[in-house]
Amino acid sequence: MGPGMGGSINKINVGGAWTTIVHASTSKHVAPAEQRNKLCRYMKMLSRKATCHSHGQDSSYFLGLQEYEKNPYHEVHNPSGIIQMGLAENQLSFDLIESWLSRNSDRTNFIENGRSIFRDLALFQDYHGLPAFKKADENLNLAVNINSQVLAEFVEEIRGNKVRFDPNKLVLTAGATSANETLIFCLAEPGEAFLVPTPYYPGFDRDLKWRTEVEIVPVHCSSLNHFRLTKSALEEAYQQAQKLKLKVKGVLITNPSNPLGTTMTKDELHHLITFAVAKEIHIVSDEIYSGTVFDSPSFVSVIEAAKIKYPKDTTLWSRIHIVYSLSKDLGLPGFRVGMIYSNNEAVISAATKMSSFGLVSSQTQYLLSKILGDRKFTKYYIKENQRRVKKRHEMLVLGLKKAGIRCLKSNAGLFCWVDMRHLLRTSTFDAEMELWKKIVCEVGLNISPGSSCHCSEPGWFRVCFSNMSKETLNLSMQRIKAFVDSINGGRYGQNDARSLCSSRSKKVTCYMGFIIVKICLST
Repeated sequence: MGPGMGGSINKINVGGAWTTIVHASTSKHVAPAEQRNKLCRYMKMLSRKATCHSHGQDSSYFLGLQEYEKNPYHEVHNPSGIIQMGLAENQLSFDLIESWLSRNSDRTNFIENGRSIFRDLALFQDYHGLPAFKKADENLNLAVNINSQVLAEFVEEIRGNKVRFDPNKLVLTAGATSANETLIFCLAEPGEAFLVPTPYYPGFDRDLKWRTEVEIVPVHCSSLNHFRLTKSALEEAYQQAQKLKLKVKGVLITNPSNPLGTTMTKDELHHLITFAVAKEIHIVSDEIYSGTVFDSPSFVSVIEAAKIKYPKDTTLWSRIHIVYSLSKDLGLPGFRVGMIYSNNEAVISAATKMSSFGLVSSQTQYLLSKILGDRKFTKYYIKENQRRVKKRHEMLVLGLKKAGIRCLKSNAGLFCWVDMRHLLRTSTFDAEMELWKKIVCEVGLNISPGSSCHCSEPGWFRVCFSNMSKETLNLSMQRIKAFVDSINGGRYGQNDARSLCSSRSKKVTCYMGFIIVKICLST
């Protein structure tokens, strides 16, 4: 627990493992023994999964989100609050979808041919998903007659129609989180591993590991080549897994990258595919930001790259799996719509069965089938949204430049990978955390430190730009510039390392008045 976090620290042994607890009050007194005993008994009643520490909820990424929730910025009610720049949410094009909804009120009221279909949608639907959402079905008893394979064609449209998606090889999931976890369940046993290039999305520590018990072995990429994936980095990670006696089942990438905001080059894809062929392992490509590409080089899906390099290797195709979601491109994370695409029949069969634990509601599928079925609208939306993302990206880059801060050159995503190495007291991850705490608490900006993304170099941060108004983004740039100016002017001394204030104490899980900070159960 860092300095200034507040609360008293104590450790108790739960089921043979030491658990760090903090009393919820700011009192310096140790919690009474009887309360600790109650907590011990309570924890022993829970499963190992419920009490393990592998969820990742205490990483700085999630802690930053928690700090924002305690003191959110509002232009009128809380102008000194924390501005949320740690959430990759696309709020730039809501007006386009709202305009479509206002023009199609029958769809929002579940009216087809003058009659309500609410009752039909409310009844049980097949786990395979509503046919109208995945493909055309003239015999659908919901009176839906869409002459296009809406979801598949939308995904194809984003990829410039260079790749075809068969709706029969598509599994609907409750968002990309569910899609990634389901794929890992299908492809690996507990104790096996996936290689993941760094820096990577902090949520993968939860999505890929927590329930599956599969390990992540980082593929360390360097700023020296702009964090590009190389043959040597892949091989080094593979050898590291071998030393740890971990069987590598595949490589998981994000393309475009989160947090880098870059699309993978053809050379990178070539290295990846060649490596997967040589090792006979899977490739999982998380492509949820594919519709946000606003500049060259254009987006190339791993499926497209594989079919160009190995046009007849159907065995390879069966080991390539795509994850997609409508959360980023359409800005609908609350709708919880994701998908798995695979040429592997066994994977599709297993994933379809597993999808029963995370289905997409029929009402959501119906509404989106209508929106995506309007091809004229979706084509316009994709282009206009990309234009808006590019403009907002330029605002952030320019604002940071005025503050003397540079970004990695990027062409996609809802964030920038920001270089603040020159602001570190020392070139260490401790100094990175010190800087991050100042930016969250004192500057009032929630950004994500590179260490939460498993970056191997201290001083990089992910900064999001599409979840706020222009005015709020401008204010955030004013705040960061004032902060940098104050550092250059000597206002912040070397020993001025105020961390998150006691009123914003670190909190993960609370039982009986205690806050569980860390649980490490031995197995």
